Amino acid sequence: MDPVSQARAGFAGIDAAADLKEKALANLNTWLTHADFAAYRPQIEWLCATGKWSVLLDSFYQVMPFGTGGRRGAVGIGPNRMNLWTLGASVQGHCEYLRWRFPGARAPRVVLAFDVRQFADKRKVYNADLPNPVLGLTSREFCQHAAGVYAANGVTAVILPPDSKRYVPTPELSFSIRHLKAHGGLNMTASHNPPDDNGSKFYDDRGSQLVPPDDQIMSEMVEAVAAIKHTPFADAVKARKVEFLDDAPHRAFIDLCRRESLVPPPKADELRVVFTPLHGCGGFCAGEVLEAHGFKPIPVPEQATPDGQFPNVTKTPNPEVPECMDRAERVGLEKGADLIISTDPDADRLGGMANRAADGKGAFRFLTGNELAALLTHFKLAQLARAGALPPSPVVITTEVTTGQITRIGRAFGAQVINDLLVGFKYHADALWQIETTGKYGDVRGTVKDFVIATEESHGIMATAGVRDKDSACAALLLAEAALHQKRQGRTIPDYLDDLNRQFGYYRNELLNIVLTGLEGKVNMGRMLDALRTNPPAEIGGLPVGGFEDLQDTNGRLKEFKGDTDKAARNFLIFRLGTGDVQAKVCLRPSGTEPKAKAYIEVCGAPWKPGTPQAAWDATCAAIDARVQRVATDFLATALATIGQTPKPGDDKLSR
Repeated sequence: MDPVSQARAGFAGIDAAADLKEKALANLNTWLTHADFAAYRPQIEWLCATGKWSVLLDSFYQVMPFGTGGRRGAVGIGPNRMNLWTLGASVQGHCEYLRWRFPGARAPRVVLAFDVRQFADKRKVYNADLPNPVLGLTSREFCQHAAGVYAANGVTAVILPPDSKRYVPTPELSFSIRHLKAHGGLNMTASHNPPDDNGSKFYDDRGSQLVPPDDQIMSEMVEAVAAIKHTPFADAVKARKVEFLDDAPHRAFIDLCRRESLVPPPKADELRVVFTPLHGCGGFCAGEVLEAHGFKPIPVPEQATPDGQFPNVTKTPNPEVPECMDRAERVGLEKGADLIISTDPDADRLGGMANRAADGKGAFRFLTGNELAALLTHFKLAQLARAGALPPSPVVITTEVTTGQITRIGRAFGAQVINDLLVGFKYHADALWQIETTGKYGDVRGTVKDFVIATEESHGIMATAGVRDKDSACAALLLAEAALHQKRQGRTIPDYLDDLNRQFGYYRNELLNIVLTGLEGKVNMGRMLDALRTNPPAEIGGLPVGGFEDLQDTNGRLKEFKGDTDKAARNFLIFRLGTGDVQAKVCLRPSGTEPKAKAYIEVCGAPWKPGTPQAAWDATCAAIDARVQRVATDFLATALATIGQTPKPGDDKLSR
């Protein structure tokens, strides 16, 4: 029996829609018969011969969707995996988009960056004894392949030389596109995904990812790709269709970050900072900026070397996860450090832990993304105000799901606060672009010089208009300086956070993940959100729902859709709860990269009133903590009930 017939018989035993099985069989036949896929054939035939039907169905039932920024997922064989073909099709579509976007450009240029990843088949999907064209594939090699596609389409790729020992982190890519006046960019990274994942993120000439309707236009061009043009990398280099990056943009980026300094630099050993890139490329941005500014970061030796398998990281190289900093915490305790700073693999996200004692002899406290966003917003506004350097019309930018404490902080300094953005830093960048080019965004008025800071709850900070994406380098400098400023007063970052809670109200923000895996999970996720938008609950966690907003409502504040990508991004429900001093909010949306829905929960109280006893204030905060858990437990049960499911024990567990 031939492999396709074997697969047809094997798929019959899998509970999946018939049309998806037929698509998988058609794609499988193409990959088994077309010359372009000959190198993959031994592994495909082995998967068929050994009956790996679930793997084959998932690998071939669709072409990996081109999301709002590109493709990201498991590296492997088939159209629903990251490989040179899925990347090549994406790049070919990007070339078509560049021709449409810049019709007069005779020689468009794009800047290429890549992270430290290398596919090692940790999941043991494939036969190690057979040829495998994806085994060992690095992000650098992915990028060099992309350069060959760009070259074949008359687009010049600007990339690090093959023998370069450094990397271009995400914020530096954003900066370099603008610095070199390029027409766009490509970043090969899967951020903090599992080691055997990879992905492609495309950037526009502004140094940001595309927003609607441009992302929809490019997505359609990618989907319409019928043939991929490609020139081998070495030939593209000989034809001068590839330019190599020198150190000038890197030096300019480091200088840009250092100019964000707000306090005098540290004296020798005045502040002890442990820094870890978690095996990623953060040492080439955040680490360098800290070093250049005199902080002398203390390394975590076993995590300092770039390594795409992240061998010495607990759980995942994601600063949102406290466990990933366990080794850094041990170093911090040994060295009596005041602060721990970490970055994720592509160095756009910042993580931190702060010592509870001003003498460095205490325990460390993990800093959540919302806490980092609030304290860095306050620190920058306060220091600019102290120096008389606050812009005439300060602008602070954040998202609908980031702590509302930022809005109270911003307004206390007279700032204009954009606080209703969708999730994704491309929306921050777009808001800033609109201010830069039109002088306004919604009700906000000003210029790009009025921009102060942009934040999001998932450990993303943008503190300079010279970068239009999350930037761990500037953020690391600001966090270190905030800790330094507190230490000079005999205080700590936890003390600073306590002050913010008293002055602006205690906010408890939590993320509840509703995991729904597989094809069935995807269908159920859609059913769940549709049920909640059609019949929103009247009460959640004992609090009345005083307001409900469906961002897909074309009669609402976002009006008509700008395309399918816009509609997908607006699959977003907001439940506003509470009475009196206690206010709450639940936002629900599907994850764009993982098989789950995300429920963002916030409960907050009023600011501390002078004369309130400490015991009474502690009781208020404890009541808010208890309310967050009650809201989470109730909302999870309500959401799952819409698809006939009930929570398992522990599904409603929060961060603390």
